[in-house]
Amino acid sequence: MALRFASLGSGSSGNGLVVERGRTRVLMDCGFSLGDTAFRLGRLGLAPGDLAAIVVTHEHTDHLGGVARFAKRHAIPVHLTRGTALSLPIDFPASLVRFVDPHARFAVEELLVDPFPVPHDAREPVQYVFSDGATRLAVVTDLGTSTPHVEEKLTGCDALVLECNHDSALLSGGSYPKVLKDRIAGRFGHLDNGAAAAILTRIDCASLKHILAAHLSKENNLPRLAIGALAGALGCEQSWVGVATQDEGFAWREV
Repeated sequence: MALRFASLGSGSSGNGLVVERGRTRVLMDCGFSLGDTAFRLGRLGLAPGDLAAIVVTHEHTDHLGGVARFAKRHAIPVHLTRGTALSLPIDFPASLVRFVDPHARFAVEELLVDPFPVPHDAREPVQYVFSDGATRLAVVTDLGTSTPHVEEKLTGCDALVLECNHDSALLSGGSYPKVLKDRIAGRFGHLDNGAAAAILTRIDCASLKHILAAHLSKENNLPRLAIGALAGALGCEQSWVGVATQDEGFAWREV
């Protein structure tokens, strides 16, 4: 029984990714409205009731913004760190909250979920590796800088969704205020294309069957630049590298 995954959309206007193993489906993050989330799930052939859980990376609106209303409406358990949980509405049902230890894996029915802490400007941010015990999918969409622990989690994965937020030259020459540029490019901001590519040169990619660039800035990046950077690091054809877009995400990929 294969592990598969698909993106609802990825970028500063909202993020969401579904991982499926058998009849177990987990949504990672939800930065969309109630109706938009249901619509995006529908494109993948899913309904809200098909989800066993939502796992959250951190409290920024493009990741947590739609979680509370969607989970409350459909009675879906939400897994998140205690730091991230501080941003839940005060009336969110405690019965739906599952606290995540950033260093302890947990199971959601047929899926193993392995969180790991990352440098990002949030209260207690994590990213996740999903597994069925045989294959591993790593998703890293908000990472200011890499660490040995992050790279340990990413090495040997069968599929990787990796942040390529910005091109350094486009960001530095763009219209953003200096304080925002400094935040994005800083140690607790977001990965640029070159930094993402550098990670690939330091981890074991021998088992990699899927690589997708994610969380691309509409203002400070271009898909072809992200694709070129990742393909160059892997020594593969550019056509082998996928992109998670803001509007379409990406369709099901099977590991």
